[in-house]
Amino acid sequence: MNIDVITLFPDFFTSGLQSGLLGRALANAIASVNLVNPRDFTVDKHHRVDDIPYGGGVGMVLKPEPIFAAVNSLPRLPHSQVILLTPQGSPLTQTTLQDLATHYQQLILICGHYEGFDERIRYLADREISLGDFVLTCGEIPALALINGVVRLLPGTVGKTESLKAESFEEGLLDYPQYTRPAVFQDWEVPDILRSGNHQLIAQWRRDQQIQRTQKRRRDLWEKWSSETSSDQAES
Repeated sequence: MNIDVITLFPDFFTSGLQSGLLGRALANAIASVNLVNPRDFTVDKHHRVDDIPYGGGVGMVLKPEPIFAAVNSLPRLPHSQVILLTPQGSPLTQTTLQDLATHYQQLILICGHYEGFDERIRYLADREISLGDFVLTCGEIPALALINGVVRLLPGTVGKTESLKAESFEEGLLDYPQYTRPAVFQDWEVPDILRSGNHQLIAQWRRDQQIQRTQKRRRDLWEKWSSETSSDQAES
């Protein structure tokens, strides 16, 4: 997969793109990330990418010309998607990451900054994505989160693909509790069932823990999962 990032701060990505599984995936050419600075597409001597807002107000607004020029400069693959990172977008979910990782060869991410961006920049985007109902200083943070979430789903990034199937949100539930050695730590003991060697009982315990944990911590997810499960059972 090719990922192009329109960003005023390419250096922001230096460490994140070189670390851990993501760094190894990029080094192994499972995906590629191309950082494009809109300043390189300005035509004035000061390389201005922002200006004061029409109608007045605080802060500066990203100009449309350099953003359009940066996006239009990119070679496009047949299955590509332009994504605008903005608090006004749809919340980023695991389902979104799966869709992007499965159906697209190229992602073009536009990172906002300053007070916002000229409304006409929205016409470039196929979809708008947000990390949640809060405001950050820049779009580079959600862009890096999206890159990480998508690339880890690509074949070859994670060694054991089975681990991708049993984690939080894959089935609409949170993950079950995990333990490792020692068996006892500061009076906290690993549940006996996990040391029993009975894989059928362990699987059932983990499933029960997923349901209980989701119901307690994320009632919204549990209600959605419960409703969908009941509907599937009724249809069968």
